[in-house]
Amino acid sequence: MIKREHLGTAAIVALFAAYVAFRFWRLTAACLWFDEIFSVHAASRPWSSILGFVAQDLIHPPLFYLLLKLWTTVGGEGLFWVRMFPFAFAAAALIPLYFLARDLRLRTPQAVLAIAFIASSGTLIKYAQEVRMYSVVFCVSLFSIWLFVRFFYLGKNIWILTAVNAVLICTHYFGWLLVVAQMVAIVAFQRIKIRQMLIMLGILIVVFAPWIVYVYETSVATTGLAQNIGWIGTPGIKDTVSFGFDLIEPFYFDQNNKDAPSMFVFTVPIALILFASLIIYLADFATVDERERSNFRLLAVLAGAPVAVAYVASWILPYSIWGTRHLIFVLAPLAIVASIAINGISAKVVRVSAVALISAAIVFAFVARATTPPKTFIWCAWEEFAAKVPDSGPVTIYTFEDLVAYDTWFAVRERPNISVKKVNGIEGLDEDRAFFIPRGFSAIETIDEKAITVGRFYIAYRSLEWNEKHPPLRNLINKGYELGEPVVFEAQGNLAFLVEVRKKQ
Repeated sequence: MIKREHLGTAAIVALFAAYVAFRFWRLTAACLWFDEIFSVHAASRPWSSILGFVAQDLIHPPLFYLLLKLWTTVGGEGLFWVRMFPFAFAAAALIPLYFLARDLRLRTPQAVLAIAFIASSGTLIKYAQEVRMYSVVFCVSLFSIWLFVRFFYLGKNIWILTAVNAVLICTHYFGWLLVVAQMVAIVAFQRIKIRQMLIMLGILIVVFAPWIVYVYETSVATTGLAQNIGWIGTPGIKDTVSFGFDLIEPFYFDQNNKDAPSMFVFTVPIALILFASLIIYLADFATVDERERSNFRLLAVLAGAPVAVAYVASWILPYSIWGTRHLIFVLAPLAIVASIAINGISAKVVRVSAVALISAAIVFAFVARATTPPKTFIWCAWEEFAAKVPDSGPVTIYTFEDLVAYDTWFAVRERPNISVKKVNGIEGLDEDRAFFIPRGFSAIETIDEKAITVGRFYIAYRSLEWNEKHPPLRNLINKGYELGEPVVFEAQGNLAFLVEVRKKQ
């Protein structure tokens, strides 16, 4: 018995170590992408203007940016240091995860398998390495879930839970969905505690109200949410299945729409095993220990209610709010639910087979990931191009997309002799609607093509090919300019170009 307990403890320690290692591995393999650039840019604003800048973005509360500002004030804006910010919160999430497993009284096999799911989650690994708020949300939400479990079973820590939930909703608006899920759980299972939960809810509303008023006043001068989330589609069957795969995918994550949505060879078998295990477990649910049934129901509500609310809201609101990253906090309770179901199968041969097959899939998924070299992304072109532009005198780089303009500006932001301008209205050049120059930011001048009159400048743009008969090259040639030899950056079937342009003599 003692040996078995020691083995269980060793397995948990090893998985915790693997959890940290997986998130540190390839931490700086890729450059910052658009959303991360916005994070660092917002955090670089003076304390006096950071709230106003973030408020104009409309879709996120300010706490993440304030914390990131503190972080960059200490260590700067280098790639390794800013990526350590989400990594640090991901690592800190192990603290509430440990205490959650303890206070749920999970048996060792249940805890081990749940931690294995969480440690190997491709989605969690991705956001542990991305300079956005989702790693912070995951960490704080785990504290919230753990403290709620203590309140649910022991009636303790309601004031600490209230404080943690205040931090959560000030980090991401979807934190409110976890609060709603906790309210639903109390109404469904322990109505005697509803008064305390309503007091908590009232405090959270009072804490959050000033920010909502501030954002509302700011939004009067903006174009509204369409620019931020108008591109998100309402979830259908495909999106629902993709979301499910994101929840269970080991190690893999897609970075853009050119990547495969999943490594189906691993996720499909895992999904089938989980589905079959859940059916078998629920068929025998009446015979399960009462505490385990209570854990199962409670965690199912905490994970399922936010997903249901987000799904329905995406259909009835003017704009869809659907997205895996927004619901990242459901992964831990779902992992525990899955582990409870698998380990609760009474037939030992079925239970052992399910654990063995899932473990094999996770191991092979890791091998596939480890043997695949890091990808090069097209958005890394602009940083590389910036290094090739001399700034011995005033230089202008013209771009033709908000995405390219903003990324290029960020790459040259500390070189005052280089200015970036965005040219509008060139026929045949389409923009990605998901990206735009931040509101309230004037360092990038937006001009019409007719305003290009200088004798020498650079252009930076992306295309499927170099073709002087297509815009923007054709337009410049027709205006009497000659093109230099392009610097070419290739990634994922797309090309980026940096070209020196001069007026013909």
